[in-house]
Amino acid sequence: MTTDTNDPEAETPGTDTDTNTDATVAVVGGGAVGTLTALSLARRDADVTLFEAGEIAGGASGGAAGICYDAFADPVDAGMAAEAISILRDRDAIADLPYVWFAREGDERNAEAIREAVSRMQDNDRAVAIIDPSELGARWPGLRTDDLAVAAIARNAGVVDTAAFTRETAQFAVSAGAEIRTGTRVQLDGDGRVDGDAYDAVVVAAGAHTGRLLDGADLPLAVEAYRVQAYLSEPTPLSDRLPALYDATEGYYARPSDRQVLVGDGTVPEPRDPTDWKRSADGWFRGDCATYLETAVGEPLGERRSWAGLCTATPDGGPLVGERAPGIYVATGFQGHGFTRAPAVAERLAEQVLGGDGVDAYDPTRFDGDESFEIVEGMSPDPE
Repeated sequence: MTTDTNDPEAETPGTDTDTNTDATVAVVGGGAVGTLTALSLARRDADVTLFEAGEIAGGASGGAAGICYDAFADPVDAGMAAEAISILRDRDAIADLPYVWFAREGDERNAEAIREAVSRMQDNDRAVAIIDPSELGARWPGLRTDDLAVAAIARNAGVVDTAAFTRETAQFAVSAGAEIRTGTRVQLDGDGRVDGDAYDAVVVAAGAHTGRLLDGADLPLAVEAYRVQAYLSEPTPLSDRLPALYDATEGYYARPSDRQVLVGDGTVPEPRDPTDWKRSADGWFRGDCATYLETAVGEPLGERRSWAGLCTATPDGGPLVGERAPGIYVATGFQGHGFTRAPAVAERLAEQVLGGDGVDAYDPTRFDGDESFEIVEGMSPDPE
């Protein structure tokens, strides 16, 4: 892997570069959390080796929507997301763009959930407010607002090219001293050995494969992989007249993307084997996206391409981040919000690996690992 032409020695916000260690650490997974954790550890002088079964950003991080915001009702999630956005801004990796979400007339259940969530977000000092639909339509004329019952806006938000950011992070990690081995599938055992080699610590941030790898070490996790889908429209001038958004009534998110419109969700709330699943989008989803875009922007937009990916769910909807067993750490279960918090999660994870505190609310040992649960779509303001 080559180094980047940007300054690889620039300090990542939140990184304590005065903390030095000679610990050997294996990081499994070349997505956003894995590469960011490797970078943070390498800058603390840990001896880091990152293993990736395919290519850097070849999984969920490469296909993510890249909508980032701190509009969370939970104070821990809100604080982590705000920290992550700050890090992304200091990396010049995020393009500021308000995030709006709304419910349509006749959908009082989601409308009330949005009102309640906004109140809780404001209690967390988030820059979030209810916005009149007419004001929303005047600000973003590409969006139809004539049938909205309630709308809210988060101003501390933006969009990121997740694949480019993750690849750049990997290059920075190499420049900081980490070794990256792509095209390398590994096995983990309960003693923290990776393919038989011992490390002082192992971090498994392998997305939907994290549970499978831990199962192989007899360390079950309460996590299930599930399938989501995305649709990218043909180029349209409407992309310049849209915010990032979530339509709670219809169950779709959308964002402008290089003069196109990215639409996503298509959640199939059933457990999926991360080694055997359909990577192309379903016909019903592609048709529904075309119909939805006509509803949302007032005109049909043809498809440029579409795809599917895997997200991970947990029994309570919160991620599993931290020490699962002595010297073995995990990061999974982000319910579709992984990249939104990845920079902050990686910092906390690196600190915990080197003897610091983790995030108690995300502790993976809060579950036994053998729980059965229903998968719930991660973006809904009314998950009940």
